[in-house]
Amino acid sequence: MTRILAVSSLDKAFAKNSPYDAVVLVGHALTAAAGHIAALQAPLQALAKADARLGSAVNLIAAEGIPGGRLVTSPTGPLLRDHDDVRRHAEAARAGVRRARDAGARSILLLLQDAPGDSRYEYAAVVAALGGVGGLWEPLEAREALGAAAVEPVQQIGIALLGQTFDDEAAAWVEATEAGLRLARDLCGTEPERMAPPKFADYVTAAFKGTKVKVAVQKDVKKLQKDYPLLMAVARASLGVARHKPCVVRLEYTPKGKITRTLLFAGKGLTYDTGGADLKTGGYMAGMSRDKGGAAAIAGLMLAVAKLGLPGVRIIAELGVVRNSIGSDAFVSDEIIPSHAGCRVRIGNTDAEGRLVLADLLSHLRVEAAKAEAPHLLSVATLTGHAGRAVGPYNIALDNGPARGTAEALQTAGEAFGDPFEVSRLRREDFDFVQPKSKADDTLSCNNLPSSGTARGHQFPMAFLCLASGLDKHGTDSAVPLPFTHIDIGGSGCEGGDWQHGRPTGRPLVAMLQALCLAAE
Repeated sequence: MTRILAVSSLDKAFAKNSPYDAVVLVGHALTAAAGHIAALQAPLQALAKADARLGSAVNLIAAEGIPGGRLVTSPTGPLLRDHDDVRRHAEAARAGVRRARDAGARSILLLLQDAPGDSRYEYAAVVAALGGVGGLWEPLEAREALGAAAVEPVQQIGIALLGQTFDDEAAAWVEATEAGLRLARDLCGTEPERMAPPKFADYVTAAFKGTKVKVAVQKDVKKLQKDYPLLMAVARASLGVARHKPCVVRLEYTPKGKITRTLLFAGKGLTYDTGGADLKTGGYMAGMSRDKGGAAAIAGLMLAVAKLGLPGVRIIAELGVVRNSIGSDAFVSDEIIPSHAGCRVRIGNTDAEGRLVLADLLSHLRVEAAKAEAPHLLSVATLTGHAGRAVGPYNIALDNGPARGTAEALQTAGEAFGDPFEVSRLRREDFDFVQPKSKADDTLSCNNLPSSGTARGHQFPMAFLCLASGLDKHGTDSAVPLPFTHIDIGGSGCEGGDWQHGRPTGRPLVAMLQALCLAAE
């Protein structure tokens, strides 16, 4: 991973013995930024005369007096229109740093023009820094096949604000957060054999070696069948292939000192989703190795928290790492399977497998939450195509009654840190949708249409999760209310909605870190 450094002296950074071999200038008014550093003035003035796109395109200039003789200008574009947001800083930094890398730079100075005095850009510097370093990530398969140094050659990025200070604390935050995002991208984006369930567990275990996060992997088939019956129904057809056998990965972070809050995460980790007996056809199976984005984001969050050493918050996560295979022993629609909570679930469609995995995980966490300090349960999953159809490339958050306000907190944090959320709402119609049609079962997992073609296709699955996990008995009207927030990243888990080739985003790690974990400080 590229090192992140806070630059305290621009004079030293621009000296003849500078440790940098390229400068990337990011801002909304680049010619004005030149007033801070004499060496920038001549090349920027020349560029402004020669290219009318100075404020709209990435440029590389060969210039004397600039470290490495390279100056890359990467404009954010307009920032003060109603629809602008802080992601423009991340996108500009990413494009500029990549241009410098492609020009041969290996040690880059990222200069950030101070953002306008607008509340939307309070954290623009760290968002830009995350965008810059995150743009250097390359897939795990490429790093293992070609060598990490060959595909990720940039060794360090120094970050400086023009007019203000980017300090060591900010640099440490960016480095820790990017470490978590890298883990999330690796886990989510890697192909289904390299990241089959046992190898997923091994990769997670190795990532947390030497940290304060305890890792336990349950892979005993008989114990899983007893304790996670819905999860194991999904995994049933995979049991005949040793390298595809399922597991539940448990992560636990307990800081020193007083615990004021407990977060309990359930993560969907489908290493491959064929759709099962309700097979994905017409090319829709491609990209389903990324159906583990929820579990990946939670693992990344835990790593960032551990590296930051956050106080006050205990975090427990259960990741259901499963392959939904096809075969003679595959589970099928119409089966009735009791959940860990004792809810009799009628299977409506085997391609709605993620909610089955989450329900058992949430049921285990529900039991644990009853004796935890200020508990809050969350599920994170690439759960529905409806999420992407409804809100495009945004995360979606829904709260139960006791959790009301959490979705809005995630939205606020996401706006500030470039990881935006839309707030959705759980309604009575969602519970009506999954009501049983006879006394043979207690709930229906789904209908038999794609979620994207179903009204409230991303909302009603949360109602199912409440029922199948037993959380419906812990609403505001109960003796033991338990806050529960469901996060669907079906539209945001991969860039551009391209699940086969798009870069995994690691979302919603940053918003969760800010809204949930740092709230305990």
